[in-house]
Amino acid sequence: MEVDLSPKAAEKVAREAAVQSFDNAARSIAIEWCMDRLDGKQVQRWSEKLGERVVKDRQRAIEAYERGERQACRENDPPLLVIEIDGGRVQNRLKNEEGSRWREDKLVTVSTALKGNPKARKKRDRVPKMLVTTHVATMGDAQEIGKLARVEAEQRMLCRAQEVVVLGDGAAWIDGVCADHFACHARIVDYYHAAQHVHDCAKAIWPQDEGQQKALAEQWKTLVWKGKIRELIEPLKMASAQCGEPLKEDGPQHPRRVLHQNVGYFTKHAEHMKYPEYRRQGWPIGSGTVESGMKQVNKRMKGTDQFWSTDGAETILALRGQWLSQDGRWEHYWLCADPASKAA
Repeated sequence: MEVDLSPKAAEKVAREAAVQSFDNAARSIAIEWCMDRLDGKQVQRWSEKLGERVVKDRQRAIEAYERGERQACRENDPPLLVIEIDGGRVQNRLKNEEGSRWREDKLVTVSTALKGNPKARKKRDRVPKMLVTTHVATMGDAQEIGKLARVEAEQRMLCRAQEVVVLGDGAAWIDGVCADHFACHARIVDYYHAAQHVHDCAKAIWPQDEGQQKALAEQWKTLVWKGKIRELIEPLKMASAQCGEPLKEDGPQHPRRVLHQNVGYFTKHAEHMKYPEYRRQGWPIGSGTVESGMKQVNKRMKGTDQFWSTDGAETILALRGQWLSQDGRWEHYWLCADPASKAA
């Protein structure tokens, strides 16, 4: 069955599906449209068709970028453009080879920001102030989110920004995105993730002594705060050598594996942990914007009864990212939508 939706009706369906479950969306739409009942499955079919259009529009923008077409930047130059990347988890209808339903969804946020003033008396004035943030999410792999991130940054005035920084938690796939699309821009590993790695190492060294754990973690956390990563790596190497190389049967939390992996983690990202320099520049050292954004995205995507097909999740992620964006793109997109919006 094919139903024609007016632009206003299409926007209503897409909006309700972007913010709540299909069944709840159906109830809301039925009340507004004075219907006795509307099936959640019908709303799902409609919204996935509408979301497919957003996904296709994003893909056309990527293809245009790859052909060398660039959008004209606006006249105003943002003093700071902050690009943040993170991953979350949603449940798939089908189990993978390991027997798990969990799949990773990925999110990029791009924010115009005012730089912090490191000499300000108030703490809130020393950190950057995010002005306008936009969100793009996908079930795709690192290559896909990398392309989306680059195109989104271009649309958010990457060409005119006075300064650009890219933040993430140091995951390997985020490293690849930064290397492929933002290699010429400042890269920052989220300080709070680095601090958590320090705590993990202290726990691996003193598994039975919480007092020693806390003392060592605070000592090493201070080194991280001061950007003295080289001074941290040496004692980590010594502790790892004393424990020995990890064995195949060692789980992810085994002290040998924790210490070995963190030697590599801090060695690899030492150049991305110059936190005193970042603070002097008035740049962010935490990726709180994208982490908050991921919580908002997964507020719609996660739940005890939320099981997705990969394609279905992609369409709702596209709508959800559009809805969460603060630059008016939702209103503009649906105002300019094709009047012949059809959903099967």
